[in-house]
Amino acid sequence: MTVIITAPELAEALAGEAPPVLLDVRWQLSLAKAAGAFDGRAEHAAGHIPGAVFVDLDRELAAAPGAHGRHPLPDLAEFGAAMRRAGVSAGRPVVVYDGGQGWAAARAWWMLRWTGHPDVRVLDGGLPSWTGELSTQVPAPAEGDFVPAPDAAGLLDADAAAELARTGVLLDARAGERYRGEVEPVDRVGGHIPGAVSAPTTENVGPDGRFLPPAELKDRFKALGVRADVPVGVYCGSGVSGAHEVLALAVAGIPAALYVGSWSEWSADPSRPVAVGADPQ
Repeated sequence: MTVIITAPELAEALAGEAPPVLLDVRWQLSLAKAAGAFDGRAEHAAGHIPGAVFVDLDRELAAAPGAHGRHPLPDLAEFGAAMRRAGVSAGRPVVVYDGGQGWAAARAWWMLRWTGHPDVRVLDGGLPSWTGELSTQVPAPAEGDFVPAPDAAGLLDADAAAELARTGVLLDARAGERYRGEVEPVDRVGGHIPGAVSAPTTENVGPDGRFLPPAELKDRFKALGVRADVPVGVYCGSGVSGAHEVLALAVAGIPAALYVGSWSEWSADPSRPVAVGADPQ
C-alpha cells in the first residue's frame, strides 16, 4: 500500500463511489501561533478541499505540553473520539493534508497508522498541490467507527531511543544546527541524543515540498547507515517533523519507530546525556 497520494489521484478518489475521509491538519510551530501569525481552523474556514474536516494537531493529535514533551501522545480515548467525529472508520480510506510542509499531515498519518488504521495516505505537497476548487462549506460527516489499537512496535520512549542509538540507527530529523547544539530556539539545551545521526527531514523533499522518489530516499537513508537488518527510529523536537521522516522512510519502504517525546522530553531531564557537534557520539 502506498503512503502518499498525488492531487490528481485524490481528485479521482473523491469523485468515486467510495471517497476517502479527508482531514485538513493545517498547523504551524507554536512560536508562530503565539505571535498570532497562524490559525489553522481559520485557514480551513477560509477555504479547504471540499469535504475536508479540520483536525487540530495541538488538541486532537497531542496532549498538553508537559514532562513528556511539547506534543506528547494524546489520551487515546479522546483521540479515537475526535477521529470518529471526523468520520474516520476502520473500513474506509483516509487522506490527510496540511498547508504544504507535510509535518502536521504526517503526525496525523502516524497517529492513525500507529493506532491501527489500515489505509491512510498523505497528500504529497499538501494543499498547494491541489488545483481544484476550494470550499467554505462546513462538513458534517457521519460518525465513524474507528477505535484506536496501538502497536507498541512503532513507538519509542526515551530509554528505547537511547538503546536504539547504540544498537540500531536513530535519526535526528531536526535542522543540523540544532543537532550540533549551535542554536536551540525552543528547548532547555542544544545538542542531540548520543549516537543519533543527523538527518534533517527537509532533505527528504524537493523544492516543491513533495517527497523525493523512493529510490533517492533509499539512497539517502542508506548513506546514513540504514540497512534492512537494522532497526530504525526517528526523533525531532517534539514528535511532529519526526513523523514526517517516518513517512519518508515508509515511502522508501523502510519501517521505523517514532520517539514522540523527542528532544523536548529528552532535554528537559538534566540526568540524560547530551552530545554536541557533528559527531554522533
